[in-house]
Amino acid sequence: MTSVRNKDRFLDAAREVILTVGWKRATLTDVARRAEVSRMTVYRAYPDMQSILADLMTREWVAQIDGVVNDVGQDGDDMLDVIARRLAAAVSVLRENELFRRIVDVDPEQLLPYLIDRRGRSQDVIIGALADRLAAAQASGEIRAGKPVLLARSLMLAAHGFAISVHTMQDDDLTREEFDTELTTLVRRYLAP
Repeated sequence: MTSVRNKDRFLDAAREVILTVGWKRATLTDVARRAEVSRMTVYRAYPDMQSILADLMTREWVAQIDGVVNDVGQDGDDMLDVIARRLAAAVSVLRENELFRRIVDVDPEQLLPYLIDRRGRSQDVIIGALADRLAAAQASGEIRAGKPVLLARSLMLAAHGFAISVHTMQDDDLTREEFDTELTTLVRRYLAP
């Protein structure tokens, strides 16, 4: 069985390979070379590049967003405002992530399955953390009633557009920061009691 340390080493190597050559051109051989191990050592942990990408995206996105989504703010902060600001901040952090940018710019089709066919593990982790936060805010009456998972998934759908497509809407008159402000407003109004 492959150790967690070796898997992290392979994921680090895969990240560097993808940043260098893009997803389509990356191979398990490239990952093995970058990790300074044999190709068979990598194959024991990952049968193909898709498996590595799935683990890499989960590690990368969750690490980037987890702290932002789970930030509870200061005592006395309005939970509705905290949730809205943190969701907009999470979208901004993801949008600026080096690996995310590389995949969107060079190999966007790699994200399509997670947008049109199924949820990925990283999406489920983020939705779960958000749903927990929403349930706590509902219990204190700070946001509207509704199934927390449904609300979280709906917010994830909105966040997808702000993370992936905001560049198509910005121009000389409209900045990303203005769209982030609009996302905060959208979330506040959607969740308001």
